[in-house]
Amino acid sequence: MGSATREALSTSRSALAELGGKATLATGEQLLAAGRVLGTSFQLRAALADPSGDKAAKLSIVNAVFASVDATARELLGVIVTNAWSTEDDLLAGVEEIGIRILAKSDPSANIGDELFSFGKAVGSDAELELAVGSKLGSDEAKAALVERLLGSKASKQTVAIVSQLVQQPRGRRIAELLKFAANVVADEADLAVATVTTAAAITPDQLTRLTAALSASYGRGLRINHVIDPSLVGGVRVQLGDEIIDGSVASRLNELRLQLA
Repeated sequence: MGSATREALSTSRSALAELGGKATLATGEQLLAAGRVLGTSFQLRAALADPSGDKAAKLSIVNAVFASVDATARELLGVIVTNAWSTEDDLLAGVEEIGIRILAKSDPSANIGDELFSFGKAVGSDAELELAVGSKLGSDEAKAALVERLLGSKASKQTVAIVSQLVQQPRGRRIAELLKFAANVVADEADLAVATVTTAAAITPDQLTRLTAALSASYGRGLRINHVIDPSLVGGVRVQLGDEIIDGSVASRLNELRLQLA
């Protein structure tokens, strides 16, 4: 991520924070839809992503093209496009991140992180489903309709909107990567980080609570835990937080022993 993009993201996040409760579910959905429009129009994207472009001219374009978008979404889009982004793709990523953050803020009680994780497990265990939501051959409309059928009655409106966005505008990313990104954004908006805890067998809710507390104390930040059961670990626990992995599994120790004996 370039320095221009980091600064643009920081400014955009601050603008969202200042809006407080004005940003609603509809605002997030409309901002994501606007991002998809940008993604399909080279000329529009180039004009709004040009770091040397006149800010007033960019705002005029936003107000003209997105006149039907609610005022709050249009205001945020104006903030986003008048910042300088390192690349056009970074601009699209910025719109997407702010849209996801709005959806997360619109209902803090929604279990978006858990729902994204559950959907990821379902997709990862079904090759046909993974192909259906991730194939470049399928139309955006068909993918969005599939997401609605799969999640419409089982997940929050926020989760449905996020997954629909991800499958319609993947920008070269695989579905697992897309869902991981979205889950991290949702967690960060709640001032949390996502940790994946893998054990060889199921653990009790009390054990998971104690483990979460211990890990949170160790990292100095609240955590949202994704629990995965993998019998190949034999025993112990593996924890992944971002790029850091703490592997205390029996399988890992056996592998280390094999390497020492080789």
